This record gives sequence, structure tokens and C-alpha cells, in this order.
Amino acid sequence: MRINLQRGTVLLLAVGAALLALGIACGDTAAIFRKAIFICLECIGIA
Repeated sequence: MRINLQRGTVLLLAVGAALLALGIACGDTAAIFRKAIFICLECIGIA
């Protein structure tokens, strides 16, 4: 059971890393960062 859990964890980390690399390769980092900042500012009531 523990081996399956470790495989699942490694698989999810690998998929996450691949999607992160794909987003960076497409050049979406600036747009995502801008949206993240705006959402954070809305949460604390500044924007």
C-alpha cells in the first residue's frame, strides 16, 4: 500500500512539473502572475 501511495505522489508531482514547464514555455507567466496579484489584492480589500 505504501508503494502505491509513493507512486501516486511521484506521478502527481511529475504531472504538475510538466504542466508548470508547459505554461512557462508558452509564455503565460506574466499573465498568470498579474492575475494572482489582483486576486490577492482583492482578498485583502485593497483593489
